[in-house]
Amino acid sequence: MNILLTGASSGIGYATALELVKSADNKVYAISRNKEKLEKLRQEYQQMNFSGKLEVLSGDLTSDVDRARMKSAILSSTNTLDILINNAGLLINKPFQNLSEGDWQAIYSTNVFSVAAIIRDMLPLLCESNLKSHGYRAHIVNIGSIGGLNGSSKFPGLSAYSSSKAALAVMTECLAEEFKELKVAVNSLALGSVHTEMFSKAFPGMTAARTAEEMAEYIADFAMKGNRYFNGKNLPVSGSTP
Repeated sequence: MNILLTGASSGIGYATALELVKSADNKVYAISRNKEKLEKLRQEYQQMNFSGKLEVLSGDLTSDVDRARMKSAILSSTNTLDILINNAGLLINKPFQNLSEGDWQAIYSTNVFSVAAIIRDMLPLLCESNLKSHGYRAHIVNIGSIGGLNGSSKFPGLSAYSSSKAALAVMTECLAEEFKELKVAVNSLALGSVHTEMFSKAFPGMTAARTAEEMAEYIADFAMKGNRYFNGKNLPVSGSTP
């Protein structure tokens, strides 16, 4: 499978990239703004001698120019994508009254607008994937948050972040309906607590329920198999609160 993964230079994205390249059937295009961390990912991949293929692409998903450059790089080796995992995210932990307009713009640009943009850019490649026996040709997986679901516990300082993930959840439902005739499934995983830098920023001093590696194993499996059973779903992946 050809797989595009954003936010691949740290945390869940980094671990998911390594999980996916364990399979010889997979080629992973790993995207991040951080060139140094991407190089670390590439070096670890080489040291582990995994069977799959990894290509790292540095760029800012909020930039039209960078996205066009990364798309061109992908098209130089393939014209199809089977899976798009939108994992890149930004969290700012501030009381509501201290959040600036720039803070809101930054969070929504990364967590909502750039996701819509990368889906729009990559949809033609997803539509070129072969139709699978389960009825879909490709799978878009948006990485959300349990805090973005209605009725879940909410926490001070996360109004911008959680509301952006709520927007992502509704976008998931809308696009699943729009892409039905294209046979492209769209789902979102609303993650609970995972031991990452982002979790530590959101909940200082707290211990997460899962490691990045544990969550990566679940995400990788769901990305490859989840559209056999789900479309347009926001699935909670949490055994704890937060």
